[in-house]
Amino acid sequence: MPAALDHILLGCSDLDTGVDFVERNTGIPAAFGGVHPGRGTRNALLSLAERSREELAPRRYLEIIAPDPEQSSVPDRLGLKKLTEPRLVGWAAHPGNLDEFAARLRAAHIAFDGPLAGSRKRPDGRLLQWRTLNLRDDRGGLLPFFIEWSADTTHPSIDAPRGCHLERFELLSPDASALAKITDQLGLGVTVSAAAAPQLRAVIRCAERELRLNS
Repeated sequence: MPAALDHILLGCSDLDTGVDFVERNTGIPAAFGGVHPGRGTRNALLSLAERSREELAPRRYLEIIAPDPEQSSVPDRLGLKKLTEPRLVGWAAHPGNLDEFAARLRAAHIAFDGPLAGSRKRPDGRLLQWRTLNLRDDRGGLLPFFIEWSADTTHPSIDAPRGCHLERFELLSPDASALAKITDQLGLGVTVSAAAAPQLRAVIRCAERELRLNS
């Protein structure tokens, strides 16, 4: 399991449909997270952190993401409105200090955009803030975007509904060796397997239930 994995994104055309899908397969209802102003989306969250002694570790979660009906004029960059069933549409990794990570990418001549500031308000009014960095070539969505949460922000995995953990996450590619090389260069530590078509694949375990997801 990649230690740097922060969250995986399950895309759907309607948020309620996505939440129902996850609850049917896990037995746990995801909690509404809020909207992304100017980005046309809203989300619901499910913690994938495991309880280890007194702490939850590692910090990771499932983000169910869908179009926000109140932002219908915003471009659908993830193609969520076209989805006929929930599918993985991306993932995020936390590399540590994002400025230092950006400097390493520049030194390695890897093109990127950012870091860019982002935020959303939770239903309880608390503001979550973060910064993201996006690779200009993410290998068709197989590579993640990178996130650094603000020090005064509560990570979503801490208080999102719990009871599930991420049992497996992997990248599939027809050119697995080339993809594994770039993931190693980025310090992702993710499993890369050979397959006829590129794909993200995840297995979420919730007690005796298992939810298998792919892109």
